Amino acid sequence: MSNTEYLTATMTVDQTPDPVFEAITNVRGWWSENLIGNSAAPRDEFVFTDDSKYPGEAARTKTGIRFARFQVTEVVPGRRVVWHVVDSYLDFIDDHHEWTGTNVIFEITTDAQGTTLHFTHEGLTAAESACFEACSRGWTFYITRSLPQLITTGVGQPIPAYEH
Repeated sequence: MSNTEYLTATMTVDQTPDPVFEAITNVRGWWSENLIGNSAAPRDEFVFTDDSKYPGEAARTKTGIRFARFQVTEVVPGRRVVWHVVDSYLDFIDDHHEWTGTNVIFEITTDAQGTTLHFTHEGLTAAESACFEACSRGWTFYITRSLPQLITTGVGQPIPAYEH
């Protein structure tokens, strides 16, 4: 990967595009059970945090994504989903709003091997993004492990619901 390329991840499953698309829009099933809002239709908005044990955890510990607010800007069933980061606050880097104004793109293609998801976080580059390494590790896990597991078994590895 060159320093000017955006953060990307790719995975392929032996499925048709429809279950891949359905899984992408089921963000609670592969990224975080603690999402606030909706994530499937155009103009839906949702908020993600790194909180795993209790609400406000990332803000208090200053170790994660305090919040990232997304708007679903494009939905083409079986082919493409785009989220725009409307606002964000990342505690672990100096530019706390680095994600704000970026786009998260899911593109689905098919061939003889199955259905491939090409993921891009447009706006995050190795050359210019302080969170690139940490964000790359996180996105890679969710896109190449949790999401395909949700697609193939019905159960992903999202951040679990808050403990009560």
